[in-house]
Amino acid sequence: MDCKKVGNLLLGLRKEKGMTQKQLADAMNISDKTISKWERGIGCPDVSLLHELSKVLSVNIEKILLGELDPNNADGGNMKRIKFYVCPTCGNIITSTGEAEISCCGRKLSALNAKPSDEKHYLKVETIEEDYYITFSHEMTKKHYLNFISYVTCDRVLIVRLYPEQSGEVRFPKLYGGKLFFGCSQHGLWVNEKE
Repeated sequence: MDCKKVGNLLLGLRKEKGMTQKQLADAMNISDKTISKWERGIGCPDVSLLHELSKVLSVNIEKILLGELDPNNADGGNMKRIKFYVCPTCGNIITSTGEAEISCCGRKLSALNAKPSDEKHYLKVETIEEDYYITFSHEMTKKHYLNFISYVTCDRVLIVRLYPEQSGEVRFPKLYGGKLFFGCSQHGLWVNEKE
C-alpha cells in the first residue's frame, strides 16, 4: 500500500464530503492527528479501520488500498450500452450504462452477456393500441422462470420484474428503436430485437 497515494485519496474524499479532519476523526472514534498522518502519507490506516473509513467516505475498501478511484470516461449515459447484473442470492436486478463495480449480498457481480433469442427463449411482440403486448411460453416454475423483461431505448429503460407462477404476458408503452432484454433464472440474459 502506497501511503502517499492513500493519503492523497483520503484528503480528496474528506474534502469532497465537506468534512474537517476533526469531523472525520470523530465519526471514526479516533484522533484528528491520525487523520493528519494519513493525509500527509506518514502512515496508512490500520486494517481494522478500513471498513468504517470506507463507510464514512462512501468508497470501496479496495479503492482505499489502491489509493485511486479510477473514474469512468463520461459517455453521455446512452442506455443502449446498458449492462444487467442479477444477484444469485436475492435476485436483485441492477443495471449500469458504463463500467461499474457492482456487488450484492457480499458478492461481486459480473455483467451478464446477452445471447440472441432462440426457440426456447423468445418473446412474441404484438402492437395493441399504443402498447407492445409481449407474450412468452417460457416455463414459469420456482426453479426455472423469466425473472425480468426490459425494454431499452437510447434514453430510457423500462423493467418489469417477473415471478414464478406468473402469467406469460407483459405490456410496454410503444417507443421506437428499442431492444427487449430478458433474464432467465437458469440460462442468463437474452435479447430479441423488437419486431
